[in-house]
Amino acid sequence: MVVVYCIVAVVLVLGLALVVMYNRFVRQRTLVDESWGQIDVELTRRHDLIPNLVRTVQGYAEHERTVLAELTAAREQAQTHRADSPAERAPVEDALGRAVTTVLARAEAYPDLKASANFLELQQQLATTEDRIAAARRFYNGNVRALNTRISTFPSNMVASAFGFTARDFFEVSDPGERAVPSVEL
Repeated sequence: MVVVYCIVAVVLVLGLALVVMYNRFVRQRTLVDESWGQIDVELTRRHDLIPNLVRTVQGYAEHERTVLAELTAAREQAQTHRADSPAERAPVEDALGRAVTTVLARAEAYPDLKASANFLELQQQLATTEDRIAAARRFYNGNVRALNTRISTFPSNMVASAFGFTARDFFEVSDPGERAVPSVEL
């Protein structure tokens, strides 16, 4: 009789461990999805600010049409990839970020534009948005790292494979130039 109680206790403990592991996976998956949603919100904010930036700069920089056209094209490309996975979306968003940086750098050549309240406000909003995207990216990647680690470590990897939990993609900077240390000349 004692053997039966021991077997029942072991089965109950294993069942409880399985339920706890499963619930942790669900919580982590939900956290990854939520943090991706925050990145998407910030990317959408950037997409919404770009037409205002283009209109503001166009008034001052008529002969910079190619730079503005590239920015507009990059934004449209990013808009078409909104439903893609983070790994597929990262290069497109990186290209958009580079285009915004190029426009802001070219705007330095126009003193009237630099002094324009509209331009300064847009520049500040874009800078804030880029900072928020970076913070959301770090939060998302941290959650992905935790989920992927849990999926690949024993014994939770058995629960993950049994219930179909899969590793997620990181949202990484794909342009090596963005990781390089900037050159400062005085």
